[in-house]
Amino acid sequence: MDEDGYFYIVDRKKDMIIAGGYNIYPPEGEEGLYGHEAVPEAAVGGVPDPYRGETVAAFIVLKEAYRGKVTEKDIEAFCRANLAAYKVPRIIQFREGLPKSSVGKILRRELRDEFAKKA
Repeated sequence: MDEDGYFYIVDRKKDMIIAGGYNIYPPEGEEGLYGHEAVPEAAVGGVPDPYRGETVAAFIVLKEAYRGKVTEKDIEAFCRANLAAYKVPRIIQFREGLPKSSVGKILRRELRDEFAKKA
């Protein structure tokens, strides 16, 4: 936030998700997920979709106390209440951890590649 109270979305263009004609920036979805009490770490990225071109996927690490208690439906309902409909993740995947670079940045490309191999 700058001194005038404005927020700016800054991210790599290649990380932008184009789903059904909408431009979705991963940090928007991640900030929405971080609002959930069970989510300390999350990454949002685009994965191929035959109908929409790309669709929003969320890769989430849950706090230990919430593992097995919070479901994909819970996360989806939370997102629907806090994000625009086109930004709600269509694919939600819980993970033990997220791949990170040596400086601690989440490697979205690795997540997309892992997802593509499974699909």
